[in-house]
Amino acid sequence: MNPHIIVIGGGIAGLASAWALARRGARVEVLERNEIGRESSWAGAGILSLLLPGDYPVQVTDIAEHSQAMYPDWIAGIRAHATIDPEYRRCGMLIRPPHAADRAAPGAPLPPELAQFGAGLWLPEVAQVRNPRLLQALLEALRQTGVAIHDRVGSVTLEGAAGQVTAAFADGRRWQADRYVVAAGAWSAELLGPRAAGLPVYPVRGQMLLYRAAPGRLPCVVYQGGHYLVPRLDGHILAGSTLEEVGFDKTTTETAGAELAAFVAEILPDVAAQGPIRHWAGLRPGSPGNVPIIDRHPELANLYVSAGQFRYGVTLAPASAEHLADLIEDRAPKLDPRSYGWPDIIRAAPA
Repeated sequence: MNPHIIVIGGGIAGLASAWALARRGARVEVLERNEIGRESSWAGAGILSLLLPGDYPVQVTDIAEHSQAMYPDWIAGIRAHATIDPEYRRCGMLIRPPHAADRAAPGAPLPPELAQFGAGLWLPEVAQVRNPRLLQALLEALRQTGVAIHDRVGSVTLEGAAGQVTAAFADGRRWQADRYVVAAGAWSAELLGPRAAGLPVYPVRGQMLLYRAAPGRLPCVVYQGGHYLVPRLDGHILAGSTLEEVGFDKTTTETAGAELAAFVAEILPDVAAQGPIRHWAGLRPGSPGNVPIIDRHPELANLYVSAGQFRYGVTLAPASAEHLADLIEDRAPKLDPRSYGWPDIIRAAPA
């Protein structure tokens, strides 16, 4: 008998988990407190790479590389059930100095057409996806394959007894299943409340600006010193982002807007002169060392968590979902489960 699984969280981690589990035959329902995919997953840039490869713990590098390799087939599987194009494409990434060349992956020769953006480390294989459209495509594919989506249900709480979750409560309803997955991003520990068991996931605000330019004005992702520019096919350019530990506060600030605008002006002065057309903020799920926690709950045997992907939720989505599904099915995962284990990451967290 195929298991009934409730996934709590309608961002990229939750939707990707639901997709992986449904494709393996599970009966899946998704509970989302607000609108599907409108938190960190929507607010990000969709760069399918670590921003400075080689500058992260090996656990992050391993899951990122595995996820990048999965992406073409993963997108194709979604597109087979969805009419929305997520705009997955390899555009490359130019890392301008300082780029810690001793720790970064070796780059390829810089194409002449990129000389206008200055010297740097050129990574031609870096891809991107238009993350709001990816979320829409995933949602369409999930519905086409029979996954039940319950959005705007408000806060979700869990009932437990005898080492098991017995039900999820939200919107005056009680949901019961064989297994439960918490993939609620920055809110995951808050949702678990007294059952958080030290889950080291916390909100980190990131602010973004959006500009309009002619298609092709920026041919690739450009990264420098924690900031980046990401071009879309229709000419829109995203500028990000900040890293702010301010709790659950999504307010945008003039200081951050000015910081990002100055970065745009340094690289694309003509675009910067037009001014941004939008400014927003999202809350990423921070974690120690940026290492995601993908594991069974240490005390509740039928509860699992996929959280803490920080600024790489979209990048890590296919591999995170595969790893979670393997754990739920008691299969040997392709990646070392101890690398993303709940107790191991708690032990590694700074005091």
